[in-house]
Amino acid sequence: MDRIYLDHAATTPIDPEVVDIMAETMRTYPGNPSSIHREGRTARARIEEARKEIAELLNASIGEIFFTSCGTESNNMALKCAVRDLGVKRIISARTEHHAVLHTVQRLEGEGVEVAFVKQDSRGQIDLNHLSGLLDNPGSPKTLVSLMHANNEIGTMLPLAGVAQLCAEKGALFHTDTVQTMGYFPIDVDKTPISFLTGSAHKFYGPKGVGFVYINGDNLIKPFIDGGAQERNMRGGTENLYGIVGMATALKKKMEEREKQEKYIRTLRDQLLRGLQERIPGIAFNGDAFGESHYKILSVSFPASAKSDMLLLNFDIQGISVSGGSACSSGADAGSHVLDALKPGDPATTIRFSFSHHNTAQEIERVLEVTEKLLVG
Repeated sequence: MDRIYLDHAATTPIDPEVVDIMAETMRTYPGNPSSIHREGRTARARIEEARKEIAELLNASIGEIFFTSCGTESNNMALKCAVRDLGVKRIISARTEHHAVLHTVQRLEGEGVEVAFVKQDSRGQIDLNHLSGLLDNPGSPKTLVSLMHANNEIGTMLPLAGVAQLCAEKGALFHTDTVQTMGYFPIDVDKTPISFLTGSAHKFYGPKGVGFVYINGDNLIKPFIDGGAQERNMRGGTENLYGIVGMATALKKKMEEREKQEKYIRTLRDQLLRGLQERIPGIAFNGDAFGESHYKILSVSFPASAKSDMLLLNFDIQGISVSGGSACSSGADAGSHVLDALKPGDPATTIRFSFSHHNTAQEIERVLEVTEKLLVG
């Protein structure tokens, strides 16, 4: 029987059309984009075409899009350069951020940056009044707010436009990690005042090892990686031409098909949610599953028992790929810092199911049958 892949929040399979475009790029553009001969110029032109495609999808200027190796590098670049180059001496974030942000903030705190964490409720929703109060703090140094658009473990969504507007009114910079939402929700940086925004291709059916950062043109920072004038003198190193072209192709296709895919994925998520409620006693859903939540993520808490302890492994044995939380922490059984922040001491076993337009209703039914067999008997 074919395996069922329900871990699309960790990574998505690369789209065959993207593979074809990348292969064609490899065959057609052999030059180094920094070379001045024809082969170099044509390679450079292809990168700039990809930059224009991504900029247009975000309603940004082409001069505000910079290519990186991944979302983690993009987050590091935004946060560290804001401190180094823009005079930021205070960062407001949340304890449920991805480690790419949380660990970077902790590093900067160790170097003298003041750090504050906004209050959150048990669903992971931030307290906007508390955030406003933190920003009203008299005498505070220049501040950057860093909050992700959708939590990668529990799916809770940030009221992006409201937070962005609040930061603008209070004179704070605003960085948002949109790795989980890029391609899944419309984002217009011309209408929404965002200072820094980050994305990663492999979350929207593009290749691994390539991402981008949007940097609002008002924020003039110095290169993050020295060693060359690539990426408009912002990131030294020969560009990943094939990856960049693949990323632009993937994002454009994802945005074109977004509304149709969203409607379909929601039906799968709802099918699993209702089925689990009917079949498994005592379950709970993490995050804001019945409210403002990413439609491709469903985080489920199963009551602690001898049967649930090995649930993740048993799903894998049964041919079902899911996760216990962030893929970036999958190599260590350290638990979830997100759930520890929201539900400290909760002994339940958490499984994250994350969906795609490639999944089927038949697959969801099989997952329900396997879950019931493993837990109820």
